[in-house]
Amino acid sequence: MLQQPVGCRIRVETHFGSEDIPIGGSVAVNGCCLTVVESKGGIQTFEAGNETLSKTNLGSLTAGALVNLERGMRLDGRLDGHLVTGHVDAVGVLVERVDDHNWSTFWFEVPQELTRQMAAKGSVTVNGVSLTLVDVEDTRFSIALIPHTLQVTNLGQLQLGDLVNVETDLLAKYIERQLRAVGTI
Repeated sequence: MLQQPVGCRIRVETHFGSEDIPIGGSVAVNGCCLTVVESKGGIQTFEAGNETLSKTNLGSLTAGALVNLERGMRLDGRLDGHLVTGHVDAVGVLVERVDDHNWSTFWFEVPQELTRQMAAKGSVTVNGVSLTLVDVEDTRFSIALIPHTLQVTNLGQLQLGDLVNVETDLLAKYIERQLRAVGTI
């Protein structure tokens, strides 16, 4: 990360080429949608403002940290997972981790405003990874991670107290908004 007067530049080694993601293209970095501002030799450079750094876990990244990367979905492509925008709703904290052989169950604490938009067997995004919710309580939720997800994302490296970016399901946000508008909640 290179600090700037307002925000910073984040350089990430990727498997994307400049032909895959042009300057101005979008990439989700740990689930946070960022714009490519430079692309050279397998290194993508992004800029993140102070607002982004304060509302996500990107401000706590250190050199060499693993991040999850995902290109934006093309509207003519197949939807695989759930609708996510790359607009992080809040930072969550890993408060419990239960490892059972090569599987894991994680519990994350988040603001109650987020759990109102969650339901068991619904969807959530953690560090940009689309996942199925197992249980949802007032201020926390759990996910069960299969060996593949633990191996190919940065979720497998999480330790108690680590911060993650959380995005709730887009449809749940719209439903909550409409219910508030008509005074149902």
